[in-house]
Amino acid sequence: MANRILIISADAADAAVLQEVLGKAKDGLFIIEWLTCLGDALERLNTGDIDAILTALSLPDCQGLETFDQLFALVPHTPIMALCEADEELAEQAVQRGAQGYLAKGHLGSYLVAQSLRNIIQRSAVRESVLIEKARAETTLNSISNAVIATDLSGNVDYLNVAAEQMTGWSRQEAGGRPITEVMHIVNSTTRAPVHNPIQWVLEQGKPQVLSAGTILIKRDGSEAMIEDSAAPIHDANGQLSGAVIVFHDITAAQAMSVKMAHLAHHDCLTNLPNRLLLNDRIAQAITLAERHGTSLAVLFLDLDNFKHINDSLGHAIGDQLLQSVAQRLCACVRNSDTVSRPGGDEFVVLVAEEHQAQDAALTANKILSSLARPHRIAAHELHVTSSIGISIYPNDGLSAESLIKQADTAMYRAKEHGGNNFQFFRNEMNIHAHERRLVERHLRAALARQEFVLHYQPKINLLSGTLMGAEALLRWNHPQWGLVLPSRFVSIAEECGLIVPIGRWVLGEACAQAKRWQEASSRATPVAVNLSATEFRHEDFVAGVRAILSDSGLAPGNLQLEVSERVLMRNAKASIAILHQLKEMGIQIAVDDFGTGNSGLNYLSQLPIDAVKIDQSFIQAIGSANGNEAIVRTVIAMGASLNHRVIAKGIEQQSQLAFLQQQQCEEGQGYYLGRPLVAAQFSRFLRTGLGTTL
Repeated sequence: MANRILIISADAADAAVLQEVLGKAKDGLFIIEWLTCLGDALERLNTGDIDAILTALSLPDCQGLETFDQLFALVPHTPIMALCEADEELAEQAVQRGAQGYLAKGHLGSYLVAQSLRNIIQRSAVRESVLIEKARAETTLNSISNAVIATDLSGNVDYLNVAAEQMTGWSRQEAGGRPITEVMHIVNSTTRAPVHNPIQWVLEQGKPQVLSAGTILIKRDGSEAMIEDSAAPIHDANGQLSGAVIVFHDITAAQAMSVKMAHLAHHDCLTNLPNRLLLNDRIAQAITLAERHGTSLAVLFLDLDNFKHINDSLGHAIGDQLLQSVAQRLCACVRNSDTVSRPGGDEFVVLVAEEHQAQDAALTANKILSSLARPHRIAAHELHVTSSIGISIYPNDGLSAESLIKQADTAMYRAKEHGGNNFQFFRNEMNIHAHERRLVERHLRAALARQEFVLHYQPKINLLSGTLMGAEALLRWNHPQWGLVLPSRFVSIAEECGLIVPIGRWVLGEACAQAKRWQEASSRATPVAVNLSATEFRHEDFVAGVRAILSDSGLAPGNLQLEVSERVLMRNAKASIAILHQLKEMGIQIAVDDFGTGNSGLNYLSQLPIDAVKIDQSFIQAIGSANGNEAIVRTVIAMGASLNHRVIAKGIEQQSQLAFLQQQQCEEGQGYYLGRPLVAAQFSRFLRTGLGTTL
């Protein structure tokens, strides 16, 4: 490959000698260009492809070292040799400034000139290649996120990449020559004691080393970073140890994320309480300690009463805040050694560790019931919530976390059956009841699809005239194996497992459709009453659902009476009033069911947009007994009259009860004495034959 040589000299004789000697070179081909002044040379060099320059230092347009300086500034990587006339000192100064050498005037014709040019061109090519590789390596090291520090054999720093500068706070210039222990100050995260730098181990042993876990880098400004690293020896061309390099990176964020993920894996994200996984581990540890110390422990399974109503009426955001409030109060009710957890939903489990007697668990349960019953102020709402608690004791009720939680869960359902806001200790007979509940729930889920539900209709009679006023639709489950199942066996289970809303809508739809069919058959309206559960009444699209059912059935709204229990209405009286107004605007009749069992006052009752109150059957059936409630019944009848509400007596089963009610001018009643519930076909015959002749 030919090398292009630029000769810059105003001396034609010197240029001719050089052209001749280079043209005769046997071991290399040279292409010669000759220019006489610096300006032309600089212009030529701007076009590139010159491999070496032979230049006189005294030119027509530039003299002395200035000539070399301008050439070197323009092409610093192109080899330059000075042509020395008489002043060798000037040529030597050019070498000191970067020239590759100089040729004395008397030696221009030597065959060694060609050899010298080839050598400097080759050295320049090698040097250029090294510089490129070095630049590539440095660019690569500065592009990676890992910090890299190299040291000499004494452990003094001789290189840092950009990441190392940023992590340590030391610049390459400031760190150069300083001990690695000064630039890279590391300590143990737990003991805070200094850590032996891996570079020192590498230099001592000549083997790669890895930094121990939990190491912290103390930066120059005093801030800290958790790091991971590895160090390795550097060997020269002869295989001799010449230094060491350490590569490390900041794992602070990764460590924090790891801690966070570990926390999330064991804690509930809404309340930050331990989840079921961590709870099981805590119970297992508590069992080990209880066994060792001869003590016991208690597991309290807690479920909020009617929490779904709050979610449905106020939204999940309010419900979530209520759960957080409950979590805070639960934690305040127990000791630091106990555990409050949230497995999910509105369920909480409390581990009361190292109890010495069951009464300790009862005290904790009572404390929880009292604390949770206080109003919770969430946003603009004052929420009232109670809870049902089941308690299991180790070792009597179970020997594992799973069995203790299961037995406490079973006892919790018994607490709910007792009306909520109470606690129950687990007893073995509860398992039988729990099995029955699970069996009913499993069959209940298929009952709607299999059309196993049926409605019975109980007559509602005017107690003063004997006239039929309408009918109340009563739900029955016609199970293929169990026969006719009464609501007392399955309604509460349907409410707990979320099936009561679709079942309730079926009841309402079927009752309205049947009332319309009776009207079409007799040309006379037969109003129908339907009882609502709390879950239905609070459901977000309840009113829209009622409107759709009336539209589909064609029943006039005035021929539908919806019955809502006093307890449901008083749970959130303000919200209840808003819903009742929407129903009244549609023309629907409203009755307060089970009146006398709640805690409503005359003030609230007067605000409710209702048409009737139904006296709870417990008061009616006690009429004439030793503990009769005749005074209460008289009061309710008088109160209804004063508020212009119809009063309906439920559960009339004896003639003496009927006589008392008639004497008190109670307008309406129902019960077995007046007429038992009938299937639709039987009630149709009753309509044809029994009107006005019941009493």
